[in-house]
Amino acid sequence: MKKKATSKRSLTETDWKRVRTMRDSDINLSDIPELTPEMFARAIVRRGLRPKARPKVQLTVRVDRDVLAWHRSRGRGYQTQIGALLKSYMEASRGQANAKRR
Repeated sequence: MKKKATSKRSLTETDWKRVRTMRDSDINLSDIPELTPEMFARAIVRRGLRPKARPKVQLTVRVDRDVLAWHRSRGRGYQTQIGALLKSYMEASRGQANAKRR
């Protein structure tokens, strides 16, 4: 049996009549940032199921200490960011190689 998303306590303690009669202007949005056109421009639209990510390969690579320290200082996900940086360099290099062939 599937668990219900809303607890019984929430259902009984919520003033549903008040909620149903509220207008949009009655809702306090002060703690929610306004969406700007720039936010929409950077948005990613995803439809359907996400494609399965290709498995990653573990390797050992030597980098300068200051390079690693800088990436780590940027917080969680620094290894993913390094991978994305390498991938963008790879794609840019492929583009240059294709341009030279023409």
